Amino acid sequence: MTETIGFIGLGIMGRPMAHNLLKAGYRLVVHNRSRAPVDELVAAGAVAAWSPREVAERSEVVITMLPDSPDVELVALGPDGLIEGAHAGLIYVDMSTIAPAVAVRVAQALAEKGVRCLDAPVSGGDVGAQQGTLSIMVGGDEQTFAQVKPIFDVLGKSAVLCGPNGAGQTVKACNQVLVAVTIAGVSEALVLGAKAGVDPAKIVQVLSGGLARCGVLENRGQRMVQGDFKPGFRIRLHYKDLNIVRQTSRDYGVPLPVTAVVHEMFTTAMSAGRGELDHTGLLTVIEELAGIQART
Repeated sequence: MTETIGFIGLGIMGRPMAHNLLKAGYRLVVHNRSRAPVDELVAAGAVAAWSPREVAERSEVVITMLPDSPDVELVALGPDGLIEGAHAGLIYVDMSTIAPAVAVRVAQALAEKGVRCLDAPVSGGDVGAQQGTLSIMVGGDEQTFAQVKPIFDVLGKSAVLCGPNGAGQTVKACNQVLVAVTIAGVSEALVLGAKAGVDPAKIVQVLSGGLARCGVLENRGQRMVQGDFKPGFRIRLHYKDLNIVRQTSRDYGVPLPVTAVVHEMFTTAMSAGRGELDHTGLLTVIEELAGIQART
C-alpha cells in the first residue's frame, strides 16, 4: 500500500476509523480541532498536520468525518482549506453526513481544481467504526470509487456506489429516516409493554426473534432496557440529520408525515437538554409522556 491518507475529524467515529487505517498499513496524516485525538493517533504512527491545506498537500486521498454541512464547506473550501492544498491526482472522500446539495456544491468546486470527490456517509455507529463493519453509501464516479474501494474495505463491511455526487448523502438521508422511525417504534413498544406490567427485557428478547427484529433491537435493545444511553450516535446529531432529511424532502416535494412526527420527538429531547445522549435516549421522551420509566 503506497497511498498516504489524510484524515480530518477524529471524533467518536473518525478516531477508530483512523486507527483501523493505520492497522491496515496505510500512512496517515491527521488533523482535528482539538489536539488530544491527534496526539493519540501520532502515538500510534500517524503524522500530525496543522490545517486542512497541509493535509491535502501531503496526501493522495483525504477523508473527512465532520459534524455538519458548514463544517465540511469550511474544511474543504474555506481559508487554509483543502482547496488551497489541492494537487493533481488528489481524491477527496467526505464520510460525514451532510445535505446532498452541499455535497454536490463541494464536489463541483473541487473539480475545478482537478480534485475527484466522493460523498461516502456511513451507517453502523461507533461499534461499526471500531470493528470496521460500517455500511458505506457512496456518490461519485465509478473509476474513483474503484480506486478508493480498498480503503472502504478496511472501514466497512459493504460499500455501494449509489450514483453521482450527492447520491450517497441522499441514501444516508433515507437511512436516517428509517433508523429514527425504528427507534421511536421500539421506544413505544417498550413503554407500552412496561406500563402493562411486562419486563422490558423479555420484550426485547421476544421481538428480536420475530418479524420485528431490527438493528436497533439487536445493537441497542438491552442498553435501552438498562438505561444506558452512552452515546454511539448522539441525539443532537440525529436531530441535525432529520433537519437535512426534511429540507431534502422539501427540495423534492416528498411528504414525510411519520418522519415529521419523529422529528418533533427529537425536538422534545433536544429541548429537555438530552442532545448528548445516544439517539436511543428518545425512549425517555416516550417514558415521560406515559408517566413511567420503562427500564428495569
